[in-house]
Amino acid sequence: MRSLLALIFGASIIAASSACAETRVFIIANQADGYRVDQCLAKGDKCGASVARTYCQSRDFAQASAYRRVDPDEITGSVPKSGANCSHGRCDEYVAITCQR
Repeated sequence: MRSLLALIFGASIIAASSACAETRVFIIANQADGYRVDQCLAKGDKCGASVARTYCQSRDFAQASAYRRVDPDEITGSVPKSGANCSHGRCDEYVAITCQR
């Protein structure tokens, strides 16, 4: 009986510690730089995994759990759809990178 209680107690501690893991989503402008890294992030390709991980690590997070293109309508706040961010009829795209500690 004691071993069962110890097992339940241990499992609850592990569950509580994983629930406390900090997760944060960063929204960044996806600007074409000629290296095609932006397309790796926006399309969710495997080649974007190292870029997303490096981005998270530069902000003191351990790993990137996800990365994807974000529609400007999904972003709360003011994100211009035309004007200053558009050049030659093409507006900036945005990428969401989810980082975890």
